[in-house]
Amino acid sequence: MANFLASFVLVLAIFAQFHQIISAQTFNVINYGAVGNGATEDTQAFLNAWKATCKSNSSSSPTMVVPGGKSFLLQPFTFNGRRCKSPNIRIVIDGELIAPKGPSGWKYKGKKCRQWILFEHMKGLKIQGSGTINGRGSTWWRLSCTQNKRVCGKKPTGFILEHSEKVQIKGLTFKDSPQMHMAFGRSRNVYANNLHIQAPANSPNTDGIHIQNSQRILIRSSYIGTGDDCISIGDGSSRISISNISCGPGHGISIGSLGKHGQRETVEHIHVRDVTFTGTTNGARIKTWQGGRGYARHISFEGITSRGSSNPIVIDQFYCDHEQCKNQTSAVKISNVLYRKISGTSGSEIAVKLACSDSIPCRNIMMKDIELIPTGLDGTQSTSSFCGNVVNGLQNGTVIPSVPCLNQTR
Repeated sequence: MANFLASFVLVLAIFAQFHQIISAQTFNVINYGAVGNGATEDTQAFLNAWKATCKSNSSSSPTMVVPGGKSFLLQPFTFNGRRCKSPNIRIVIDGELIAPKGPSGWKYKGKKCRQWILFEHMKGLKIQGSGTINGRGSTWWRLSCTQNKRVCGKKPTGFILEHSEKVQIKGLTFKDSPQMHMAFGRSRNVYANNLHIQAPANSPNTDGIHIQNSQRILIRSSYIGTGDDCISIGDGSSRISISNISCGPGHGISIGSLGKHGQRETVEHIHVRDVTFTGTTNGARIKTWQGGRGYARHISFEGITSRGSSNPIVIDQFYCDHEQCKNQTSAVKISNVLYRKISGTSGSEIAVKLACSDSIPCRNIMMKDIELIPTGLDGTQSTSSFCGNVVNGLQNGTVIPSVPCLNQTR
């Protein structure tokens, strides 16, 4: 009887394993007509493979596969997960996805090519692999504003995730997007890990990751070097966690800009830690426009290393980019900001800049264990700070350079 039961259990285990293999369905884009030679357009094959994956049985874990060793030329396309049956869909990208070369090669609906790749209404999606998302943006970068408006209206973002939740993205390389490389909008519970995002330092507006109107976003263990912000955090974002990031070249990690054209915009509960800024124009930055409304609050920057960043610590409530800006009394409120364990070198004399509004000053700014020295220190140079209109500011422990408008505590 015992031998019979053991044999029966073994049969059940083998059956369960077999069922699991069968239920994990795979949809390879090659089987749907993709060529992968870098010249033949493969957009429809990708759409067909996604359609089949999306329709797969809800009890399975369907996987769409983009095989390695091939380059797939793709026009702008959208994957919509609204009607997908399974909550456990995976997309494995080991090959290279390449955008059309130059604006004239793009085929898009409507007057504006807003993005190249759009994922929307996803739930439980996992995107992973060793592949590359190549936006081939160099031709776009050379266009003047007037030329670009005639061609497209606005330079497209490489990859957008919208109206989605419980999404994981890991292992991929994103390069040379026409504009932003990745954008998360109106989404929650997104986990991005082990990404490599790169574009030349002189490529305009090529932010690595932009976050807007999203909550509970985690970005971990990634390298980002572009021509704009490594990570930018915009209106409606909260509970954002960023850690173990190598940033450079680029403009640092920026909260904002907030409040442009008098808008009310809010950001809160942002935590940035264990980040290295190498040769960036800024490090930890908060920027808001005069005349704006709303708030940026409960923000922390901890465990930061600056390697020649020109402005390692910046709060700027007078931000004005390529416009004629007038002095205004209203401002986005900035409060409860912590800087702790920030060290390294500054590429400019002013290593700490707190430029806050006369009418709505910054409140509760805390600095603890800060040591920012000049690059190429020869014993005669030193760093300094600029600090204006901070209320209830504190500095604790070693703070180099000293920030006079912050009260000293033990």
